[in-house]
Amino acid sequence: MKHEVTVAEWNRCHAEGGCALELRTRAKQDAGTTPATGLSYLDVSEYLAWINARSDGGYRLPRVAEWENLAAPVLPEEPDPIFTDPDLTWASTYLLGEQKSRALRPQGSYATTPDGIVDMDGNVWEWTQDCYAGASGASTSRCPAYFVAGEHLAAVPFLVRDPARGGCAVGSPPAHLGLRLVRDTPL
Repeated sequence: MKHEVTVAEWNRCHAEGGCALELRTRAKQDAGTTPATGLSYLDVSEYLAWINARSDGGYRLPRVAEWENLAAPVLPEEPDPIFTDPDLTWASTYLLGEQKSRALRPQGSYATTPDGIVDMDGNVWEWTQDCYAGASGASTSRCPAYFVAGEHLAAVPFLVRDPARGGCAVGSPPAHLGLRLVRDTPL
């Protein structure tokens, strides 16, 4: 998808009974251009099932490697860490680089990749289909957390809708959890 799924697109799923969660926008936000956020992996799974049932199918979440490949042209390079002691490297993420605004912005507020994909460098972190099972080696059929892609990768528990309240172990937490779909079959 060129853009992330919007609130209006999400609410169509809700209105048709495919998605349990109904989303609202703040005053002065347009549901047609505001990314759908505050979504857990379970919410996203409902949307995927709905859109595939009402279309000719083929939609899915991107894999981490696909997302990173598409976003590479617009993501900033990783700065060299201030600290070389492995026990202090976490501190570098809090001291380097400008901090992005956490305010949710409409589609087109960030860069466009050479492939025409918009806002991959924005503050909406996108769910991927890649499971993070940690050291437990849990089966992906019972995955406890999935990777979200944004400023950096983060493993977020599948029930979390607001990562600022937990779910990100390294670096700054994602501002918003949303989704962008990919399709294996040509349109």
